[in-house]
Amino acid sequence: MEIKKNHEYIVDIIDNGFEGEGIAKINNFTIFIPGAIKGEKIRILIVKVLSSHAFGKIMEIINKSKTRQEADCNTYKRCGGCNLRHIKYEETLKLKQNIVQNLVNKTLKSKVTVQETLGMEKPYHYRNKAQYPIGINKAGEQVIGVFANRTHDVIPIDKCFIQNEDSEKIAQYIIEFAKKNNISVYNEKKQEGLLRHIVVKVGIKTKQIMCIIVINGKEFPQEQKLVKELIQKFNNIKTIIKNINMKNTNVILGQENVNLYGNGFIEDILGEYKFMIYPLSFYQVNPVQAEKLYNLSVEMANISNQDIVFDLYCGIGTISLFMAKHAKKVYGIEIVQEAVDAAKKNSEINGIFNTEFYAGDVEVILDKLIGQKNIKADVVVFDPPRKGLDNNTINNVLKINPKKIVYISCNPATLVRDLSMFEHNYDINTIIPVDMFPFTSHVEVVSVLGLKK
Repeated sequence: MEIKKNHEYIVDIIDNGFEGEGIAKINNFTIFIPGAIKGEKIRILIVKVLSSHAFGKIMEIINKSKTRQEADCNTYKRCGGCNLRHIKYEETLKLKQNIVQNLVNKTLKSKVTVQETLGMEKPYHYRNKAQYPIGINKAGEQVIGVFANRTHDVIPIDKCFIQNEDSEKIAQYIIEFAKKNNISVYNEKKQEGLLRHIVVKVGIKTKQIMCIIVINGKEFPQEQKLVKELIQKFNNIKTIIKNINMKNTNVILGQENVNLYGNGFIEDILGEYKFMIYPLSFYQVNPVQAEKLYNLSVEMANISNQDIVFDLYCGIGTISLFMAKHAKKVYGIEIVQEAVDAAKKNSEINGIFNTEFYAGDVEVILDKLIGQKNIKADVVVFDPPRKGLDNNTINNVLKINPKKIVYISCNPATLVRDLSMFEHNYDINTIIPVDMFPFTSHVEVVSVLGLKK
C-alpha cells in the first residue's frame, strides 16, 4: 500500500519516539504522529511523506489510552514547550526511562538496565529562567509569548504552567510599558525595531530576581523611568540589565551588558551552597531537581578526601562545590569567562578553597592540565552541552584512566554515543534519568562508570 499525503488511515500506536510522538506502521512503513500514545487506535491524516517515513495528524482517537489526560494549557500544541501535557505525569517518567533504555540497547554492547526516572513532587512553575520573545500579533499589537514550534512566530501566552509566575508578570509589565511609551519591537525579517527579548532569572530559594531587557541598539528610551516603575512594582527585583544584541542571530543574549540597577547578579542557594548568577552564566533551570541530581552524582562517585576531581564544563561551579566538600582538589574548566569568574567567587563566598577554575575550551585546557602540568584525576565529571564530548577530550581522559567517570547529560543520544567510546576500559555501572524538564520530552541523565580491573 502506497502511503499518500492528505489520505486518512486507521492505525495502532505501537510505541512512542524520542520526542514523545506516537509511532505507527502501515505495511512496515513508519508513521510519526505527535500527541499519540502507545496502545491507542487512531484515525490519522497524512500531512507529509518522505522516502523512509511519514508524518500524521490525529483526526479521531478511536481507542484512548488510560494514561491520556486533558491538557491544562491551550497553547501547548502550538508552542511545543511542554509537548507531553496530554499524558499523566507518572507515565511521562516511564516514557523517558524507555527512551533512554532504547538508546542504550541500540548503541551499547554492555547490557545496562536504565533505572526509573527520578521525578518531581510538584512539577509545575519549576523554571527559574524565562526567555520571552517580543513580536507583533495579527492585530498589529505588541505581544510577548513563546515561539510557535519550529517557527519564529510569537504566540501570546497568558499563563504558562512551567514558567515561574513572577517572570510572566514582569515580562507583561514591560511590554505594557513599551506600548504606552511607543517603544518599537524587533522585526526579525526586516531586522528593525528595538525591543527583542525579555529574560527573567529567579533565585528559587532566595526569591531574588534578575530582569534582562534585550535590545537591538545602544539606547532604550525612558529606561530609568522603567527601572523606577519595575523596582516599585516588584520588590524582589535585585538587578536590571540592558543587554545589547544588534546581530542577526538566533542567539538571545548579546555579549554586552549594561547594569541599569543593582550589581548585575542575583544569588540562589543549592544544597548548602550559595551561588552568584550572572546574565550569561549557565545555571540549571530547575534547581529543585538539580539539587537531587548533584547529590546523586556525588553519592555515586563515592569521592574520598584523597581524590583529585576534574569538572569539565563546570559552568558557575555548581557541581564543583558539591564535589569539593569530599575531594582533595577540584579542577573546573568552562569556556565562558563570566561563568569562571562566578565559579571562583562562588568558591570564595562558600569558604571552599580546594578548587581551581580555568576559562577556555575543555579540549585545550584539559590537554594542558594532563600534558603540561602532569595532573591526573581520580574522578572526572562531564556535564557537556547537547552535542556531547569531542574525541580529543575522550582520548585525553582515557590516557589518565580515572577510577570513576560521572557523565551528566541533557541529551541521551550523545550520552550513549560517548559511553560507547568508554566501554572497552570502563564498566557502565549506573544510568539514571532525572526529570529536570517535567511535561517535556527532554530528560537529564546521570551515568557512572567504573574503571575495569
